[in-house]
Amino acid sequence: MTLLTKTATELQSLLHKKEVSVKELTKESLTRIAKIDGDVQAFLTITDDEALARAEQLDNQPLEGRGPLFGLPIGLKDNIVTKDVVTTCGSKMLEDFVPVYDATVVEKLNAAGMVTVGKLNMDEFAMGSTTERSAFKQTHNPWNLKHVPGGSSGGPAAAVAAGEVPFALGSDTGGSVRQPAAFCGVVGMKPTYGRVSRFGLVAFASSLDQIGPITRNVEDNALLLSAIAGVDPKDSSTSPNEVPDFKAALTGDVKGLKIGVPKEYLSDGVAEEVKNAVKEALNVLVSLGAEWEEVTLPHVKYASPTYYVISSSEASSNLSRFDGIRYGYRPEDAKNLEELYLRSRSEGFGDEVKKRILYGTYALSADHHKDLYVKAQKVRALIAQDFANLFEKYDVIIGPSSATTAYEMGQLINNPLTLYANDVLTVPINLAGVPAISVPCGFADGLPIGLQIIGKHFDEATVYRVAHAYEQATDFHTSTPDIWEGK
Repeated sequence: MTLLTKTATELQSLLHKKEVSVKELTKESLTRIAKIDGDVQAFLTITDDEALARAEQLDNQPLEGRGPLFGLPIGLKDNIVTKDVVTTCGSKMLEDFVPVYDATVVEKLNAAGMVTVGKLNMDEFAMGSTTERSAFKQTHNPWNLKHVPGGSSGGPAAAVAAGEVPFALGSDTGGSVRQPAAFCGVVGMKPTYGRVSRFGLVAFASSLDQIGPITRNVEDNALLLSAIAGVDPKDSSTSPNEVPDFKAALTGDVKGLKIGVPKEYLSDGVAEEVKNAVKEALNVLVSLGAEWEEVTLPHVKYASPTYYVISSSEASSNLSRFDGIRYGYRPEDAKNLEELYLRSRSEGFGDEVKKRILYGTYALSADHHKDLYVKAQKVRALIAQDFANLFEKYDVIIGPSSATTAYEMGQLINNPLTLYANDVLTVPINLAGVPAISVPCGFADGLPIGLQIIGKHFDEATVYRVAHAYEQATDFHTSTPDIWEGK
């Protein structure tokens, strides 16, 4: 096992005692990436030289004032812009795009003293749930390399699960942090909409997108969210709500906690092994003093079509900027402006992105926007109200993060309707804007199962408290894939 098996707290202790340096820790991450990423294929760009230079600089900083994440390596999903480092969004359209500024979350990571070691693979423009839609490579699930890691943040989840980095940032538009976290057996948080700045996150669906942390345990996840959260003058959708000390919420006390379990989240579409793992997790929480009741989310059955109308409509608008004129892919031999537009977009975008642009353009058209886009927004309000009604009585809502374990690669790539339907457990949370976390809660045929814990707006503290209490009462988070050294 490597240093990267240790928690942030343990690594900080080693750094403070000077038993290990930031440079040594960074080298360990880079060495591990070089050794196993040929199999996992999580990274699109590895910033060896920049990371080692920053590590050397950090080693020269005094111990006083070092925070809980100081000197620790992290990987970023490749739709988070990084100054002077290529940001592709997993698309040929941005294959050579080098930003001139950092995203707000990157500025915050730098302020916290973290070391970015590279950019991670993803479904093109975050449109997909298997990371098979990347224009450059297919990422593999570290638990079984024949299976997908989930998506669209499959690269970040796989890199953490494989022990290449202890921390990663992904983005979640309809489950793209939580579902790959579940598939890869790690912890993934989708914060409240507005908790984390989206400035510098390449937009897919602006009213749904949210950056979220992926880690191997709940405490590290809480530390990372504390570092990146907060109001940002560059993003008017960020909330001025004070960011609490999420780590302080990890008391382990869930006595008297009231849990709602939607019957729709344990329906016939959910695999039996997943249902059983969730029910066993509820038994664990009951043994710790919590209580649960079956509840209903009456409009959740409309969540998937609602999500795809809204997200595709916003994608159609957001991706109109990629036209071959200002930046991005551009054919060299276009004969006129019309051909330049046509070929830039038809050659630069992949099939899934084109499909969603077409869906969204249709939904926003004069003949259909009232029947599709406007109606979807009304249903979205009903779904959000369903959650608000439950949170008047319950502290958290619990269910599975995904209806199944990770699929085999290629199994569903040509079956988009099945993939879309599987989003029903995660997309309602984005539509409602509430926070949710996925934590490991079991295995089936050697593949991880994820437990989803959903909270009230801006109450990530309670979500973390429940997740941490469950984690400490079980040992699923300590399991590692066979790809880890020494196994």
